[in-house]
Amino acid sequence: MKSNFHLLFYLRKQKNFKGGPMAIYMRITVNGKRADMSAGRECDPGKWNSQAGRAIGTKEETRALNNYLDSLQTKVRDAHQVLIDTKQCITTESLQNQFNGKAEKSRYLMQLFTEHNAKVKALIGNGFEANTLKGYNTSEKHLTAFLQKEYGKTDIEISQLDYAFITGFEFYLKAECKCSGVSAAKYIKHLKKIVNHCIANSWLTINPFVNYKSTAKAKERTYLTQQELDSIANKKLSVERLQQVRDIFVFCCYTGLSYADVKKLKRSEIAIGMDGEKWIFTSRQKTDTSSRIPILPVALEILDRYQDHPQCENKGLLLPVLSNQKMNAYLKEIADLSDIVKHLTFHLARHTFATTVTLSNNVPIETVSKMLGHTNIKTTQHYAKVLDLKVSNDMAQLKKKYALV
Repeated sequence: MKSNFHLLFYLRKQKNFKGGPMAIYMRITVNGKRADMSAGRECDPGKWNSQAGRAIGTKEETRALNNYLDSLQTKVRDAHQVLIDTKQCITTESLQNQFNGKAEKSRYLMQLFTEHNAKVKALIGNGFEANTLKGYNTSEKHLTAFLQKEYGKTDIEISQLDYAFITGFEFYLKAECKCSGVSAAKYIKHLKKIVNHCIANSWLTINPFVNYKSTAKAKERTYLTQQELDSIANKKLSVERLQQVRDIFVFCCYTGLSYADVKKLKRSEIAIGMDGEKWIFTSRQKTDTSSRIPILPVALEILDRYQDHPQCENKGLLLPVLSNQKMNAYLKEIADLSDIVKHLTFHLARHTFATTVTLSNNVPIETVSKMLGHTNIKTTQHYAKVLDLKVSNDMAQLKKKYALV
C-alpha cells in the first residue's frame, strides 16, 4: 500500500511568548495532509537546527533530547509499518492513532460471520427462514475448514482479505468440498455479504471483490411439457395418497406456488378479483412479497375436490399438503406410473407454470413475474426458458409477413 509519508520536528511559538525555550512539535504528513502533536519536550531557538529537526550541540542534555526525538521517529515508522502489514488505509489520522496506541480494534472474519448467523437465528420467522440459516451455517463451516487448511488458523483479520483469498476459497469449495459451481457461488455470496457489511461500517476501505467475477452458470431448469402434465393429471390412480399428492402437484403447475406457499395457503386467501373471478391473494414465505394469481379452471376443480377434507376444514387450509420429503417420494411413484422419465420433484411444478402454462401461451414475462412473486424479473428469466415451440410460432408469424410482401 503506497503513501507519501513524511515526519518533521519543529519549534512552535506559544501564545504570549516572551523568549526562552519553545515547545517541540512533531508533524506527520501523509499524501499532503498533516497532523501536529506535541513531542513533550522544549528547546532554545538558538540551539535548534530547523532543517535537521534536531537540537545543536554535544552536551549530554542535547544528546539526550536528540535521542528522544530519534525514538519518536522510530515509533512513528513502526506504526506506519504496522498499518502496511495489516493492509489498513494509511492516513494522518490512522497513523496518529496507531502511534498513540489508539488504533482501531481488529475485526476478524469468522467472528463477524458468527455474529451475523446469531442475528439471523434470532430473526427466524421474522424475515428469515430456517433453511436460510442452514445455508449460512454451512458457509461458516466451509470457511473455517478453508482457513485451517490454507492458513493454519481458525480466523483471519478482515484487512487480510484480498482477491487471492476469494479465488482460493472458491477453488477449495469446488476441489475439496466437491461443490457445484452454483453451490460454490452461493457460499461466495455469503462471504460477500459479510465483506459488504464491513465496507458499510468503514472497517474495510478496499473491496476485495472488486476484481472478482463469478463464472458459475445456472443449471437448465427442468419442466413438464403440456403432454407430460396432462398425462399426470389424467392418470387413474387407485391409491388415495398418490391421488392427493398428484392433485396438489398439478394445482401448483397451474398456479406457480412453491411447496412452502401451498402448504400455508389458507381459505381466507381466496377472494374475488377485479375481473369477478376467484384469485389467490397471498405472500411468498421466502421473500415476503405479495403474489396475486387468477385461479385457472383446472386449479379451481382441485380446490373444490378438497373443500370438505377434514384436515382442510380443521385448519382452515385449502389443501392437505404432506411433508416435502413425502411429497417428493410419492411423486417418484407417480412419475413411474405416468411413464414420465424426468426426475419429478415438487419444485418442478413452479418451473412448469412459468414455462409451459404461461410463457408458452404468450403470457408476458412481466405478468408471470408478478404472479410468481419475484422482486426482480431476472429471477423469472431463470425459470422462464424460451421454448422451441414458441420460437417456431414466432417465426411462423414472421414467415407470413414475408409471404405477403
